[in-house]
Amino acid sequence: MESERRTNAVGARVRALVASDLAEVIRIDAAHTAQAKPAHWRAVLDRFCGAGTSRAQVGLAADGDQGLDGYLFGEVREVEFGSEACGWVFAVGVDERAFRRGTASALLEEARRRFVELGVAKVRTMVARNDVPVLSFFRASGFVGGPYVQLELPLRETPA
Repeated sequence: MESERRTNAVGARVRALVASDLAEVIRIDAAHTAQAKPAHWRAVLDRFCGAGTSRAQVGLAADGDQGLDGYLFGEVREVEFGSEACGWVFAVGVDERAFRRGTASALLEEARRRFVELGVAKVRTMVARNDVPVLSFFRASGFVGGPYVQLELPLRETPA
């Protein structure tokens, strides 16, 4: 059930994200990225918690004693670049007071459980090469390099 809360082995209480989590998601993300993005997160939460919410979307919150300890957003995507349907985790954030307490692991485990229920066999994500803490987390969680290579093309000349 979407509204149920699950408590994992380390005591993290995981539940579905709700629209009222917006301020906490913005705060946690801004602490990690050093940039507040309220319009971006409002659009994301509207998509995940609004009227058009799809069963293939996974928006999770981890509650702590002092508010939201973390969040995770993911969804099932199909046939992009010839890929089979798979789960994608495109955002995960943990409040610094909850670092190293299993919060991100609890969120990922619940996301994995939900992706399995949705019938997918793999979960993918993309991480900046220089974001060592996040990269280390996903590697420690069993993620490995996949069959695709991300490429990009600058559209503006970069000043020297």
